[in-house]
Amino acid sequence: MADVGSVDVELELIGWLQTRLGSDVVVRDELDNNLLNELPTVQVQAVGGDDDGFRLDRPFVDIDVYHSTRAEAIDLAKTVRTLVLTVLRGSQTTNAVFGRTETISRPVVRPYENTSLRRVGATYEIYCHPVS
Repeated sequence: MADVGSVDVELELIGWLQTRLGSDVVVRDELDNNLLNELPTVQVQAVGGDDDGFRLDRPFVDIDVYHSTRAEAIDLAKTVRTLVLTVLRGSQTTNAVFGRTETISRPVVRPYENTSLRRVGATYEIYCHPVS
């Protein structure tokens, strides 16, 4: 049996989102120092959550979108939200099965110190467990 918390939700979502958003979008967990040259970028980070102590994980995941304009960042964040709430729900990767997905905090403009780009982020709760 797989350990509780054995799904690397960041790694699974990065690959899953990259496939759906295409090669024009960078999807990663950590930001690069050269972020301005890698727009648009989607950052995926686990930020908490809980589990059932047996098999089911319920991580909270922040997904931030970085783009050159506010409108483009908002549009891409909406696309990500639609994917997470409708396509990810009930899907499976090689390593994980995804169940219920919920919005904890809907996409909103978040501050960022570099005024040459814009950041829009949301937080989701994603129910998942390892593939049996």
